[in-house]
Formats: sequence, C-alpha cells, structure tokens
Amino acid sequence: MRVLVAYASRHGATAGIAERIADNIRADGHAVDALKIPAPAADPNEYDAVVIGSSVYLGHWEKSAKAYVHEHRDVLAAKPVWLFSSGPLGDEDLDEQGRDKRVVAEPSDLPELVEAVGPHEHHVFFGGLDPKQLGVGPKLMRTLPAGRKLLPAGDFRDWAEIDEWSHGIARTLDAP
Repeated sequence: MRVLVAYASRHGATAGIAERIADNIRADGHAVDALKIPAPAADPNEYDAVVIGSSVYLGHWEKSAKAYVHEHRDVLAAKPVWLFSSGPLGDEDLDEQGRDKRVVAEPSDLPELVEAVGPHEHHVFFGGLDPKQLGVGPKLMRTLPAGRKLLPAGDFRDWAEIDEWSHGIARTLDAP
C-alpha cells in the first residue's frame, strides 16, 4: 500500500516522530512518503492510507495540520487514517495533579478532527524541546524557574512506543 505520513512540526521533534513512523511502515513493506504540511505533494488522493501528526501548543494542533484535515476531509474520511500529537515534555507520565500527561495534552480540537475523518486511532507522544529553537516569548518564559519547569529542555520521545504504534499501523494495513 502507498502511505502518506503528513505532519506539522514547529521545532523538529514532531518531524522526527513522523520520519520514524514512515521508516517503520516502510520497513514493514509499504511505500511511504513523509511530507511536512503544507506541501502541495501531500495530496491524500495519491495514497491508500494516511497518518497525520502535529505538534500541540497551548492545547491546539498547528493551524496548517488542522487546515489540511479540513481541506481533505472527504478524501480522508474514505481512507484508513491515523492521527498523532506530539507535545508533553518531561520524564514523568503524570503531572503535579496526578493526571496522565498524555490525556491532558490531547488537543482541544481533537473532537472536530475525529469527527471530520473518523481515524482508526489518535495517539499522543511525548515531544522534545531544544531551547535554542524557541522564539523570544518562550525563551523569556524559560528564564523563570516556573517556566523551566513548564518547558523542560530535552528529548522525551519514547522511540519504542513510536515503533510499536507505527508497526501496529502496518499490521492493520496488512490485515485482510
């Protein structure tokens, strides 16, 4: 099958996840393109299945990823689709209130995305933060102790989890 992995990544961590997903599905025998949104070449009509991912900031997917889903909603709704989000930071699975960081990090626009395309699944992956990649506002925020706690630097992506999820997509595509 031909698979598109389309993604929106602000600072590169989500791009790394998307490339890893594409590599794994490719290793499982499928033809895969990983393309950053917006990309004219990311036409879902050309593919049998689509994986769409976005970084999450302030509780929302990147505008370009949301626009892509809405622009192609009819085509995507007729294909196997998976969604992923990248966002939580840190080494702990729970936040200070004892809530699962993946659940808390689900984008508030997820219900509209799910309604638009009816994905097989949505998965939240931990992301990464390189302070050198930040804009002025987040850099200033990180000068405060509370800001460094909220935006810890490091790569928190769980590659084994990403591998397992992406190989699961390939298994689903291979099922009769």
